[in-house]
Amino acid sequence: MKADINRASRKARWSLAVIALLASMLGAKAWSDTLGDPVVHRTSVATAALPAGARPITVALISDIHVAGPDMPPARLEEIVAQINALDPDIVAIAGDLVSERRTATHIYTPEEIVAPLAALTPRLGTVVVPGNHDHWYDMPALAAQLERYGIPLVANSAIRLGPLVIGGLDDAYTRREDIPETLVAMDKLGGGAILLSHSPDPAADAPEGIDLVLAGHTHCGQIAYPWGGAPAHFSDYGDRYACGRIDEGKRTVIVGAGLGTSLMPVRLFTKPEIWLVEVTGKSEPRD
Repeated sequence: MKADINRASRKARWSLAVIALLASMLGAKAWSDTLGDPVVHRTSVATAALPAGARPITVALISDIHVAGPDMPPARLEEIVAQINALDPDIVAIAGDLVSERRTATHIYTPEEIVAPLAALTPRLGTVVVPGNHDHWYDMPALAAQLERYGIPLVANSAIRLGPLVIGGLDDAYTRREDIPETLVAMDKLGGGAILLSHSPDPAADAPEGIDLVLAGHTHCGQIAYPWGGAPAHFSDYGDRYACGRIDEGKRTVIVGAGLGTSLMPVRLFTKPEIWLVEVTGKSEPRD
């Protein structure tokens, strides 16, 4: 009987040791995924926004910065800005959610602290920002005032020309503020364009022909994903259609970045912060 008890005790201790080891490995993985340097993905997209043979334009897409403690203090954003500058993009496109106002945050920063690091971005043609749902929930007018102070254009259901590109920027679709027709009118006034910047990727489903490229974020690629791929949640009305990465649908390309920070919980697991470096090239066929 005593031998049986000792064997059961050793088995229990062994099981607990294995569980502790697995928990430690999982914790280390989550720490690395949450706080590691953003992974840089490179891709190329041909668009009628540029004439054939024109010099390619490199766009650095970031989203979901979610400045908040503990995982995204302004000092960490400053380091990421330096990483982006080292990539030497022509344009930096920020697809919303500059801030996180989550209840689990250890520190909520001021609008100035949130925006100031972005002033150090040095793209050749400029930076453009669209609003995200967390920006509206936090204080969009205050964030807009700081973006204006630092000379960073905020485009919401409007458009901007940066060099040869006209980019339409949508207001946040998650909070039902987007207006695609109004944005298209603004793009046409600037000479037309084939690129939409949106916080949520969902407007891509309603974008008309002639929009060759949609840049977005919001999904976080699930933020906490399965190790074999996919995630329990996609934060999209279209399920996993626009879950993550590059999606080619006919003549249109949708690029959905995983973002930089976190939402709800300050943890990533099996997803990493991302910067997408998109080389926009011209194509010969006319835009519809």
